[in-house]
Amino acid sequence: MITNYDNIIPQGVLFNLKQIEDMNLIKTDMSKKLIYAGELETVKIGKKLHVSRTELIRYLNDNTIQKSA
Repeated sequence: MITNYDNIIPQGVLFNLKQIEDMNLIKTDMSKKLIYAGELETVKIGKKLHVSRTELIRYLNDNTIQKSA
């Protein structure tokens, strides 16, 4: 079964790291590690980092391990 993140993640264009943590997807500390490692693309608005919904879905799809039969 493939998880459909498009149905799970709320509609929106950009999410800050706190919002992503509040969705119980990725903890803020882990998000920062992924960003600084270049694995997660961000947009900086003022002092806050934001991740697009599309990028978040891409990252989750790329890192989802399928259950073996």
